[in-house]
Amino acid sequence: MTPLDAGLLRRDAPDDRLERVEGGEVAARCSLWWVRVPELAGERLGAIGHFAAGTESAALAVLEEACRALRARGCTLAIGPMDGNTWRRYRLLTERGDAPPFFLEIDNPDEYPAWFRAAGFGPIAGYRSTVDPALDEPYPRYARARERLDRLGVTIRPIDPARLEAELKLAYQVARSAFRNAFLYMPLEEREFVELHQGMEPVVREGLSALAFHGEDPVGLILAVPDLLQRRRGAPETDYLIKTLAIAPGRAYAGLGTVLMAHTRAIASTKGLSRAIHALMHDQNVSTAVCAGHTRLLRRYTLFSKRLA
Repeated sequence: MTPLDAGLLRRDAPDDRLERVEGGEVAARCSLWWVRVPELAGERLGAIGHFAAGTESAALAVLEEACRALRARGCTLAIGPMDGNTWRRYRLLTERGDAPPFFLEIDNPDEYPAWFRAAGFGPIAGYRSTVDPALDEPYPRYARARERLDRLGVTIRPIDPARLEAELKLAYQVARSAFRNAFLYMPLEEREFVELHQGMEPVVREGLSALAFHGEDPVGLILAVPDLLQRRRGAPETDYLIKTLAIAPGRAYAGLGTVLMAHTRAIASTKGLSRAIHALMHDQNVSTAVCAGHTRLLRRYTLFSKRLA
């Protein structure tokens, strides 16, 4: 089994690591977090991430050991797979469908969800990716939202890759306020947020990502990138994916998500792109309502949990 990258371990900083050795080889592994993890009312969470296994027996053994270790640290609920928090890799692909994978999408062997269930885990949250195959169809209520936001003085401009660090600091302000009530949200310091997204410069140069401002204050963010896996496969480049859509709270900015998506749509069309993938959305995310009626289901993902008390 492939060992964990040292740089990944430094970045994610797990509190412990476990390996299951069979026949002199690592057959399963995972990392554990319990010190700095998301909060969930009434629970003390422990996270299981960096999970990989070659056989069901090894998977069950390492997951059982992980739960035992988290219980010993006072955790009441194990959650996974999650590399410490939801800013990093988490969830399992549970309904693959027949479409090829897209850029930045999580993937895992099809057996993993069954192995988590066999270890006593059950779903705690569901997620989906959808595809909008008709970029020329207008969003409902777009015109009214655009007119109202224009009167309010809200403006939109592309993220400038030449000053990416400064732009990410503005994006951080939006994300911090937009996601603070999201399921399993954990605050990040500005420095951590910037470091996490610093490698995005090549895809930001594609010009699909944008910030919205009310005066000098950032109030909206859309991070959208071409599906680079199409390019790498030598397939026709038709798709782009919406990685993040964040809007500052408050009724004043109602409809800004629709306006930002329409802004990116227009740019994508000039680049010959014809489909938008709304990537990895929580099933209860308001973004699912924004694009309802325009999209079809592409794939589903699941985050699992197990009671330890």
